[in-house]
Amino acid sequence: MSLVVEVSVVVVTWNGLQHLRQCLPALRRQQGVAHETIVVDNGSSDGSADWIRREHPEVVLTRLAENQGFAAANNVGFGLARAELVATLNNDAAPDPDWLAVLVREARRTPRAGAFGSRIVLAHAPEVIDSAGVSTDVLGVAWDRHNAASVGVDAAGEVFGVCAGAALYRKALLDQTGGFDPRFFAYLEDVDLAWRARWLGWSARYVPEARVLHAHSATGVEDSAFKTFHLGRNKVWTIVKNYPTWPLMAWLPLMAAYDLGSLPITMARQRSLAALRGRLAALRGLRAALRERRRLAAARRVRWRDVRPFVDGPSWPWTLWRRQRRLRRAVGTAAAGGAPTIRC
Repeated sequence: MSLVVEVSVVVVTWNGLQHLRQCLPALRRQQGVAHETIVVDNGSSDGSADWIRREHPEVVLTRLAENQGFAAANNVGFGLARAELVATLNNDAAPDPDWLAVLVREARRTPRAGAFGSRIVLAHAPEVIDSAGVSTDVLGVAWDRHNAASVGVDAAGEVFGVCAGAALYRKALLDQTGGFDPRFFAYLEDVDLAWRARWLGWSARYVPEARVLHAHSATGVEDSAFKTFHLGRNKVWTIVKNYPTWPLMAWLPLMAAYDLGSLPITMARQRSLAALRGRLAALRGLRAALRERRRLAAARRVRWRDVRPFVDGPSWPWTLWRRQRRLRRAVGTAAAGGAPTIRC
């Protein structure tokens, strides 16, 4: 008789063998919950697949011919999941032994919630929070809650959404939403999913007792052209797909002014046109995003007044500047990884 699987854990990897050496043993040490581990290899060339087969034969391994991105690869894992609860975990993250059990306990306690976020802390400084869920504001700026704050300020409770770097989702939510948008490739796919789940009536919970150590931006190098491009493009698509019409019209002038004002600063600091290229790519894909907007709007089950309490007020330029400075200081002591992420 096969063991009943309570949770399916999906780990996406791309040339991340050095991270899997910590991640997979940590998953093997999970206590108190029957789980399966599904690794989706995004066309790695570093021997990850051979190592997994040799050292972790319990893992369900699927190899993709090429790198399809974090979003699409996770969707492949979701399709293989046998459990009604599905966890996502970055390959550069290592959870505590009771991580899954704590999340499952919260899922059982709050049956109307569809997503559950972990306390993600910096691996090199575990007293510092990397993410306590995701927040977004009326200008479309999104960020990791309590990033760079000290552990202890992050009380449990309802949040706008959860960070997919270490999260638990109900399979029903993933089935209803279709999972992550594969066009995003990487970055902000969890924010987009949080919006779509909200519109379908799902709530999200933050569970600080579920702790995960994270080597911040070990795969996607911070401030790289790749990351900046995808953040810029996906931010526009997230807003176009999910923001209700009248609030969008009200805030659009300030959104545009902020974005146009920040572009030269970002490009000068990075000495790259990646931020501009991301916005232009978003405009080229605008027709598809608008089609998706119409489809999603027709499926909404709640109103803006139900979602608005979980959307923050505007993040003013000085607020963002202080946040950026705090984040950079928090990870500045890391040997590798660079500056932290602002999801805008």
